[in-house]
Amino acid sequence: MSQWFSRARSLVFEVPRYGKLAYCLLRDDRVPKAPKGALLASLGLIVSPIDLPNWIPIVGEFDMLALGVLAVKVFVEACPEQIVREHEAAMAAGTSIWDEDVQGILGLARSRAQLTVERWRERKEIAS
Repeated sequence: MSQWFSRARSLVFEVPRYGKLAYCLLRDDRVPKAPKGALLASLGLIVSPIDLPNWIPIVGEFDMLALGVLAVKVFVEACPEQIVREHEAAMAAGTSIWDEDVQGILGLARSRAQLTVERWRERKEIAS
C-alpha cells in the first residue's frame, strides 16, 4: 500500500511540473511539429464528447486523466533533450515562458481589478 501511495504522491507533484514543461515546449519553435500535433490531438480527444462509459469502475473515471498524463509525458520525451533541459532550468529559475505568461496574466487581472475599483469609487462619488 505504501508503494501505491508513494506513486500517487509523486504523480500529484509531477503532473503540474510536466504540464508547465509541456506548455513551454509547445511555445518553443525549435520543437518539431509532429510531437506538438500528437499532444494537441490527445488533448482534443480529452475535451471531446467521446468517452468511455462512466459505469466501468475506475477506468471510466480516470481514462481522460491517464490519457492526459500519458500524452504530456510522451510529448516531453519526444522533444529534443537539450531543449527540455533548457526549459527545466528556466522553470527552476522562475524565468520560463510559463512564468512570464502567468505574470502577464496576473498583471492584466490586477490592472483590470484596479480599474474596476476606480470606476466603482467614481460612481459612488457621483451618486453621493
